[in-house]
Amino acid sequence: MSDLGALLRKAREQRKMTLDDIQDLTKIQKRYLEAIEEGNYNVLPGTFYVRAFVKNYSEAVGLDAEEVLRLYNNEVPAPVAEQVAEPMQRPRRARTQSSDRWSRWGFRTLMWSFLLLIVVVVYVFAINKPGDENTDSADQSKITDETKQPEPNKNNTDNKSNTDKTNNTGGNNTAKEPDVVTPEPDPVTPPVAAATVTLKRSSGRTDYYEISTSGTHKLELKVSGGACWIGVKKTNSKGESLLSESLQDGDTKSFEVDGPVFVNVGRADLVEVSIDGVVIDDGNKSGPRKLQVDVAADAVPST
Repeated sequence: MSDLGALLRKAREQRKMTLDDIQDLTKIQKRYLEAIEEGNYNVLPGTFYVRAFVKNYSEAVGLDAEEVLRLYNNEVPAPVAEQVAEPMQRPRRARTQSSDRWSRWGFRTLMWSFLLLIVVVVYVFAINKPGDENTDSADQSKITDETKQPEPNKNNTDNKSNTDKTNNTGGNNTAKEPDVVTPEPDPVTPPVAAATVTLKRSSGRTDYYEISTSGTHKLELKVSGGACWIGVKKTNSKGESLLSESLQDGDTKSFEVDGPVFVNVGRADLVEVSIDGVVIDDGNKSGPRKLQVDVAADAVPST
C-alpha cells in the first residue's frame, strides 16, 4: 500500500465511511477506489484520471485536495500531454478583396440612408409646427372668455354691512382670532435592510458569495435524504473549525457568525445552506461542494 493510499483509507475510516459510500459521493467505481488505496494506478483508465480521482476522493473524506496532491506529487503519475496538430490554412486573398469591396458599398449606402432620414425628419417637423398667429389668437380668445365683469352691487352691500356691524359694536372692539394648533407629524421609522446573498465568482470547486449586510449572521444547515459529511470554518478554508462531522437525515445545525464563513459539504443535494433565512442555491448537484460567504464592501448594518 502506498503512503497516499494509507492516508485516504485512514481519513475514510475516521469518518466511518465505506468504499460504497465514497462511490456514491464521487461516482467513481469501487475497483478504482481500491486501486488508489493500494497504489496500483495501472488499473485506472489513464494517467489523466489518476489526479482527478485522487482529488475527488480527498474532498469526499474532508481532506484538502490541493494539499494532498502537492505532498504526494512524486507518487501520483503526471498526465501525458497530447500533441495537437494545427491544420494549415490557405490564403484567402481573393475572398478578402471581395469582402472589402462589399464593405465599402455597404458603408456608402448606410451614410446616404442616414442623410435621407435626417431630411425627412426635418421636413415632417416643419409641416407639423403650429403658427405663431394661430397660437396668439387662441390664447387671447381664451383670456377674454374667462374674464368676468365686476359686480358693483355686491361691493356696496358688503360695505354697508361692515358699517352697520361697526356701529352696533361701538367701533372700538376688535374680534380676536382663535389660536390654530398645528399637529406634529408622526415619526418616520427607517426601513429595515434585508439581507441578500449574491454569487460573485467561482474558482475550481469553490463558489464565492457576498452578503449585503454586516454584523452577526445566522448560518443554518439542514440535512435531508441521507447522511452527509459537513465542515464549517471561520473566515476561510484555513480558519477556525466550527463543525467537522457526518450529519444524519433530518439533522439541523446553526451557527452565529460575525464575519466571513467557509462551508464544505460532501453531497450538495442532501444539504440546504441558508444565511439569515436566505437559501443559497447550489443547483441541487449530487457531488461535493465548497462555498465562501464574505461581507460586501458596501454592506449596510443589519438590525
